Amino acid sequence: MERRFACTVCGKCCQGWLPLTLEDAVRHAHRFPLAVLWSTVRQGAKAFALTERLGLPLSKKVALRITPLSYLPPQQACPALADDGKCAIHHEKPLRCRVMPFSADREEKDQADLLIPRKDWLCDISAVAPAVYREGKILDSRDFDAERRAFESQAPIVKAYGDFLLKSSPAFKAEMEKLALRPGGGQMILKISPLLRKAGFVDLADFARRQAPVLRRFQALASDQDYARNYADWAVEMEGLQRNEGDGA
Repeated sequence: MERRFACTVCGKCCQGWLPLTLEDAVRHAHRFPLAVLWSTVRQGAKAFALTERLGLPLSKKVALRITPLSYLPPQQACPALADDGKCAIHHEKPLRCRVMPFSADREEKDQADLLIPRKDWLCDISAVAPAVYREGKILDSRDFDAERRAFESQAPIVKAYGDFLLKSSPAFKAEMEKLALRPGGGQMILKISPLLRKAGFVDLADFARRQAPVLRRFQALASDQDYARNYADWAVEMEGLQRNEGDGA
């Protein structure tokens, strides 16, 4: 089986949530409003074993994928998207944008359905588009391999954060177990600061100085109350981190 694909720069995939590596999240804190997505993956799903390895188990039958992401409402355009539909940060864009339409949180052999454009996407999958996938292999896997290496590198941090949260909050663990019972699994959005505290390379005060104004900007733009409330709450925390640094705390 061979699949063809070419980007037409329609900008349709540059909306809503954007999964990020931890390093990309920190690097782009001045640009994206950031959060952490917890997703449940059941035993039997194609990505179950990989999710257990890169995330952590919730039970013998459920694994947890823990993903930093740019937290935007579904129809909200990426802040790096220019008026002409092109990426304004092409040469420094996150790994996930470079890997698209593939994703390294799946095995390489399970990528074929990602090459089917979603509704309203204008990707070129015609016979004149270049071949990108053949017999379960990505023909140019350099970006895919880089994203997988990033996931593997951050896995110890993700596991330490996940273990801490599950052990310190039985109520949260119970909620994740409840979400796992839903058809197709469940998801939960959390603030990013507890994850960053497990990452020794992150300067929290610097991160807060860059992230707080982004959260305030998107709070002012948000029409969805859940997004507006989260932006506001997380901005307060980031502003507090800046004050504590200024006080020498």
